[in-house]
Amino acid sequence: MNMLTYAAAFLTGLLASLGVGGGMVLIIWFTAVLGMSQLDAQGINLLFFLPIALLSVIMHRKNGLVRPRELMPAFVTGTVGAAAGYFAARFIGSQLLGKIFAVFIIIIGIKELISSFTDNNRK
Repeated sequence: MNMLTYAAAFLTGLLASLGVGGGMVLIIWFTAVLGMSQLDAQGINLLFFLPIALLSVIMHRKNGLVRPRELMPAFVTGTVGAAAGYFAARFIGSQLLGKIFAVFIIIIGIKELISSFTDNNRK
């Protein structure tokens, strides 16, 4: 691994702890820069987030921001959704999955761009 990969991993961890969705950075790094398949990048991304998520949950719980009783329904349905997503990703394949991911990034980018203009006008 080169220094840029470490920098991408650091940025991903930072963004993930802020709740911004750092996985997007890591997936883009793996696919666009390192030439990894979309499916492989997403699998590594999920493994990458296990220790980050655990640390974030511990710190947020310490600050009273995580309430386990309220979290349980989301945990259960999210787990079922993750299993469904896994099977869907295997069925779709890496090529189409990469295109879907790119469209998703573009849509989110446009939404954020538009909301940055409309939010500034409201203030």
